[in-house]
Order: sequence, then structure tokens, then C-alpha cells
Amino acid sequence: MAELRHSTVAAAAARSSNSPAKRDSDASAASSPFASTSSARGRGGGDDDDGKDAHRSSPLLPHHHKRLGLPSPLRSLLALEDPRSPSASSSYRILLALLAFLLLAAAFSATSVWSRLNAPYLCQKDGITLHCPETKEVPSLWENPRAATTSWKPCAERRSNEPSDVPPENETSGYIFIHAEGGLNQQRIAICNAVAIAKIMKATLILPVLKQDQIWKDQTKFEDIFDVDHFINYLKDDVRIVRDIPDWFTEKDELFTSIKRTVKNIPKYASAQFYIDNVLPRIKEKKIMSIKPFVDRLGYDNVPMEINRLRCRVNYHALKFLPDIEEMADKLAARMRNRTGSVNPYMALHLRFEKGMVGLSFCDFAGTREEKEMMAAYRQKEWPRRYKNGSHLWPLALQKRKEGRCPLEPGEIAIILRALGYTRGTQIYVASGQVYGGKNRMAPLRNMFPNLVTKEELASAAELAPFRKHVTSLAALDFLVCLRSDAFVMTHGGNFAKLIMGARRYGGRHRLKSIKPDKGLMSKSLGDPHMGWAAFSDDVVITHQTRAGLPEPTFPNYDLWENPLTPCMCPTA
Repeated sequence: MAELRHSTVAAAAARSSNSPAKRDSDASAASSPFASTSSARGRGGGDDDDGKDAHRSSPLLPHHHKRLGLPSPLRSLLALEDPRSPSASSSYRILLALLAFLLLAAAFSATSVWSRLNAPYLCQKDGITLHCPETKEVPSLWENPRAATTSWKPCAERRSNEPSDVPPENETSGYIFIHAEGGLNQQRIAICNAVAIAKIMKATLILPVLKQDQIWKDQTKFEDIFDVDHFINYLKDDVRIVRDIPDWFTEKDELFTSIKRTVKNIPKYASAQFYIDNVLPRIKEKKIMSIKPFVDRLGYDNVPMEINRLRCRVNYHALKFLPDIEEMADKLAARMRNRTGSVNPYMALHLRFEKGMVGLSFCDFAGTREEKEMMAAYRQKEWPRRYKNGSHLWPLALQKRKEGRCPLEPGEIAIILRALGYTRGTQIYVASGQVYGGKNRMAPLRNMFPNLVTKEELASAAELAPFRKHVTSLAALDFLVCLRSDAFVMTHGGNFAKLIMGARRYGGRHRLKSIKPDKGLMSKSLGDPHMGWAAFSDDVVITHQTRAGLPEPTFPNYDLWENPLTPCMCPTA
């Protein structure tokens, strides 16, 4: 400070001098942003009084330093103190380093804010093609955590020390006969339930008939799909099953036509006690009765545990597809894994987006005005009571989408799969009917995952010809290829997906992922135009860690076919 004071006084005394000291002093004063106009005038004049006034008004005086109370390095930076002075040099360097750090931090923050403000949307659409950002691979795209997959084992089979409790033939309560309606998987559930109610009532079961469905238009018999001998023999200690209606019954034509021979109006998910109280007396009276309709006519949590175990026994052990169906499915699965010349895992995608499913859902989907008008006409024709005049459908469609009750479109499931980490090279087997909207609707999925095939592309026409005789045979091939896959993904509910999920859990394939998308969350995220790809992919990965097909504890009104843990699986320890 003494040096600075001496320098200032010397400059005032020699203002007319052309010495280097004067030039240094002038340069210092000129560079200071606090130099006042009055001090400039004082330096320019020749009067001593004026010089004294200028000296007093200068902010470079020591008492001004004290009054301002600024730290030494800051005074040096603002030219209040000579940075060449020993007291200021080290502090000056520290301040410069601090300022440099603050500038770098500000630049980094600005970059982060800018990137967040300009985060890419989920995907960009180019015509009918969707371009989605790549994602980092999660630890495993195919397997669930090993610790969770070794805790449970299947145990629905009959125990070795468990005696047969089938009554003698002459002591049977009577005979029951059912038509298993719907597609293959609905028929499968009906068969399991038929065995269960026969057990409940200690009745004899006549081999179920697979009823021709109005949609499938298929005349398939039980023996065209399943191994009848194995079915009857495997269950011989649980329920007596016969192939045909007994010869002594002469009124065969009356079954399903005569009200005297048909039990109707059984409520959905009826209890075991309901059958004992309301159905068994009629069977004992008439000796043989048909039950109609027979879809979901037996509950899950209102029947004994052993009955649920029996249904699992039928589903997972007694019902076996014919050997030629099993062999063809094995070939298709092997071809999926070797399509690239080396062994690769493959994903099975159950894509439910047929015209009937789209119409029945009463959801709204992207499409042209012409497509929407055609769909409205289709709905009005097929479901006139639900359609009414159509005015109520738009708010209903929005509500259903928020609740996750709408089928996922091919483009939507493509985005979800990419967010989960599946890459463009993923091998995908598609189990699906005719997709509504055809190639245009499938384009986003196929463009993002070009290695996408159906059984028709994996096998020749000659290989599939024997199975085309029955639509249910083709459905059985899809079922088995999905069951054998390294990852299974469903896009909507239904018996097919539920049975696949349950079979993979029961058979130990729960170590491999079976993904059930959270459609409610997805509709919210996909409808958010401000959500960036990184946030979306994080949400998808975190959400679906608990939706990947691990066995789960059951709860009231749970679905046995999708999650057979409690009645049909046991702890390994």
C-alpha cells in the first residue's frame, strides 16, 4: 500500500513530466472503471488546488480502500490495487483460478439446460417409418435375476403316495358332457374346468367336443389336436373319462337341444358349492347332462386348493399336443435361433391387432378419415347396442386408453421394445392373425426390427399343408413356438397370452423374460410431447422390471392360468 501511495503522490507532483512513472500512472488510471470525470479534469489542469481536489476525489486513495471493504484480490482485479504488489499477486492468481472454475461450471450448466430443452422426442416419424434413438443395453435383455428364478418349482403332479379316489364305475354320480367353445386356448381352459367339475361332483366326464366357433369356422375334434390316450391315462386316478356317450343312452340327439338334458344359467366363476347344490342333483336324476354354456364357469378362490392343483395338472401335464405338432414347433424354434448362421436368442411377440379385436375394443387408433369411417360402420354392424349413435365413443375411448385397456399398435410396441434395449438385430417371431391396416400398420415395427418373421416365412407351404386342415393346429404351432422362445412379449390380454405366461412360469422358463407391458403408463408417456427419450426409456425399463414373468403370490380373484404360483408351485428349499 505504501508503494501505491508513493506512486500516486509522485504522479501528482510530476503531472507535466513525460517520465515512465507518469505514463504508468496514467495507464493505471485510464484502465480503472471507477476513474471519475472530475479526476480526469484534475489531471489535465495546471492549478495546484485543482490537483489537490482531484487527489481527494480519486477512488485510489487508501481511506477509500478501507471504506469499500473489498478483498485484496478483488481490488486488484478492479484496478484499485496494483496486481504487481507482493500482497496482491498470490490472491490475484487464486481469484483468476476461481473465476475460471465458475466460467467452466456456467458453460457446463448451460450445455445441460440446452440439451434438456432440446431433448429429442420419443421417436421421429418419416412417412410411415419411425426412427427411435438407440439405448444402452440393460444387464440382461433375456433373463430374469437368477436368485428369483430358483425359488420355485412345479408341483401340480399327483404325489406318489396319493391314492386314487375315483369311485367305481357303478357308483358314479352320472355323466357330464360339454362343448368347449371359442378358439384353441379358450377350449383348453374349458377342458381343464370340465375335469375339475367332474372331480367336484364325482361324475364321469365324456371326452369334450371342440365346438365350431363362428369366428374360426373350424371343425376340429379333440383327437385332431391332443393326445387322447395320454389325456385319459394320465388322469385315471383323478377322474374317470370316457371317449364317447355310453351306448345305453338312446337320446343322444337331445343333448344341447333338450332343456331336460341341459344345465343352463351357471354364473361366471361359480363356486364348487354351487355345482354341488345346483348341478349334482340334476345329474343324479337324469344320469347324463350337458352343461351350456361352459366358458369361465368355475372360480379360482372359491374352490378347494386341490381342485386348482388338478386344473394345473390337466393344463401342464395331461393336455399334450400330437407328436407331429410338437415336432414342427421344434423345427420352427430351431430355425428362429439359427437364422443368421449362428445361434441367437429370439423373441416371440403376440401381436393382437386384428380387425375384430380393434373393433371390439372400441378404442380410437391413428388412421385416415376413411379408415375411421369404415371402422365405425363395422362396429355399428357387429355391436349395434354398444355402438348406439357413436356420439359417446370418443370420451369412452380416451378413458379406456388411460386405463390401459386398449391393444397396443405395432408402432407402439416397437417403441417400447427399443426403450427396453432390444436392438435392430433382434430376431422376432410374430404370432398374430391378419393385422388391421396391413403393411402400412406393420411398417413402423418392421422398419425398426427388420428380422421379424411369421411361421409362413419360416416354413414352406408343403410343410404347413398338413396343419392347414385345422385352424387350431396352426394356433397350436404359434403357442409352442412362443412357449419355447427366449423372451415372450404380449400386446394385449387374452387366453393365449395368459396361458403362455402361466406355462412359462410353471415350467421353469420364468428365468426367461415374459413381458406384460404396462399399457396405462405407456399411453401416458407416449402422449406426452415434452418427454425426452432418455426419461421415457428409464421409465419403461424401471416399470417392466416387475412385469417380466416371475411367479407372483396370488390374491382374491386372481387368474390361475396366468399365475399358477400358490396352488401349483412349491418353494425349492
